[in-house]
Amino acid sequence: MRARLSAWLERLGDQFWLRPALLILLGLGLGQTVVWCDEIWETGAEGSGLAWSYAGGAEGARSLLSAIASSTIGVAGTVFSITIAALSLASNQMGPRLLRNFVRDSRNQYALGIFLGTHAYALIVLRTVRTVQETAFVPHLAVSGAILLALVSLGTLVWFVHHVATSINVETVIDAVHGDLCRAIDSQTLAKPDIGAPAHSPEGPILRCETGGYLQAIDLDGLADWAHAQGVRLHLWVRPGDYVPMALPVAQLSAGRDGAQEALRANLTFGRQPAALQNLEYAIHQLSEIAVRALSPGINDPFTAASVLAHFGDALCRIAPRHLMSGAVARDGTVVATRPVTDYNGLCDAMFHVIRQNAADSPYVLIRLVEVLTDVARVERRIDRLAELQRHADLVMASCGDGLDPSGREDLAARHRRFLDVVAEGGAP
Repeated sequence: MRARLSAWLERLGDQFWLRPALLILLGLGLGQTVVWCDEIWETGAEGSGLAWSYAGGAEGARSLLSAIASSTIGVAGTVFSITIAALSLASNQMGPRLLRNFVRDSRNQYALGIFLGTHAYALIVLRTVRTVQETAFVPHLAVSGAILLALVSLGTLVWFVHHVATSINVETVIDAVHGDLCRAIDSQTLAKPDIGAPAHSPEGPILRCETGGYLQAIDLDGLADWAHAQGVRLHLWVRPGDYVPMALPVAQLSAGRDGAQEALRANLTFGRQPAALQNLEYAIHQLSEIAVRALSPGINDPFTAASVLAHFGDALCRIAPRHLMSGAVARDGTVVATRPVTDYNGLCDAMFHVIRQNAADSPYVLIRLVEVLTDVARVERRIDRLAELQRHADLVMASCGDGLDPSGREDLAARHRRFLDVVAEGGAP
């Protein structure tokens, strides 16, 4: 249930309309509340005389509120247009999967919401202004609030233009996705080794997927509790991020039990798109897409690819002192539920394979890749991980394309020898 709730909250963050809608409701509620306060003060003994509040008449209040309402809705349209332009630029240059980061950016949503909320506030106050023929009433405090919100909207417009101009910078995007990767590393790796998973899967009834779609989250603890109560062991064949077709076998039990399909349905969350909630490779794939598009002939930007590699090196250095999850859950000392997980080799493959394959004729990117592997080797202590890093360094040397000139090959070979020297010294001291 907790995993399903987390997945639902993550999908809720993808809804661009949510925060603007809440701010519109806030504007309506605030406008009505301030008008009520004006009505109370208007009927009081001392009137509504606040020295700093709006002091004009009904016609002036109507003109002012009409101007604020019309201008803010116009600016809101401009803000929406700028956001769409930024999304289009990001999609063309950095890949459509990066659109999720722009849509989830709460600052874009709050900027649009402030303009729409101010518009809603001005409208709700405007309807209460009455002239002498209508039993005159001017909500002085509410009109003053509209002026204040108009000034806030003006400042928001200046800030929003600055934010959009900086947010579409490729280094800003890379840093934001790298931040997501670092948070995923912190939440999905362990300071101490996890319990080991059994070497063999259970041999019993097979459970199949009933719906299909991207597997977004697994409540492995919930499945473990059910399996422990039933006295069986359950092994999943899929992991978060996989696309699971309908009727595909997804799990196997050590023995048949009633309610197995219901337990699986209750603890697996599917959606129409992958989610970053439990998928350590999600941010890696986003960064890889940026690098691959940068290396395409139409863009030809090896410096962006090198920047992605540098951030990958930082991520591996963060992983160096930590342990990856085994995907096993035990109850009373016995493993009752397991699922496939990403190991260190899989992470390195996701980071380097696609970039290396697309940079075969780019000596700068290949040299930078070996340098990043060397930096990671200086931090890493485990022999098996050093062997994996060496495998990728050797693949770089084997994948040199014909486009590399002799000097580029010589520089790459020198970096490779330096890497081998670091590995021979045993990595981190």
